[in-house]
Amino acid sequence: MPAPELKIQKWFNTNEELTLAKLRGKVVVIEAFQMLCPGCVMHGLPLAKKIHASFPQDKVAVLGLHTVFEHHDAMTPVSLAAFLHEYRINFPVGVDQPGTGPMPKTMASYRMRGTPSLILIDKSGELRVNHFGDVSELFLGAEIATLLGETHVQPNSDTSEDDVSAVCDETGCTV
Repeated sequence: MPAPELKIQKWFNTNEELTLAKLRGKVVVIEAFQMLCPGCVMHGLPLAKKIHASFPQDKVAVLGLHTVFEHHDAMTPVSLAAFLHEYRINFPVGVDQPGTGPMPKTMASYRMRGTPSLILIDKSGELRVNHFGDVSELFLGAEIATLLGETHVQPNSDTSEDDVSAVCDETGCTV
């Protein structure tokens, strides 16, 4: 299923408004968090920082999504800016737009159950993974590597299926 576009009211750590359309061609990792969420501070954000440091930024885009569904008065943009500075979070972070109820818009469109949540979007913009809670680093690394290795062949209208030939070697076959 195509990943829903992000509904962001303010960006930090970037000079441009980011959209999933602008990030097409990269694997996109979205770490949804709240700065007062212990699981986010202990697990989710450190994992996002490791992903950001481990994978090439021209291939994997790491985004934070500050999605506030409680303690609204304490989690202001000023507080978030200080939090990002103190925790040395330097990848782009968007503030989720408030929804009509308690759940912010992006959080609702991805059907997140809470924070921390980690979303993986493939290079073609398809939503592939929606994790809730603590995620195994080894398992997540394998998921990202799998998405990086995928190729999506767009059929060429000038080529019939009969004209496509496979190239195979000891590692596998490609079309």
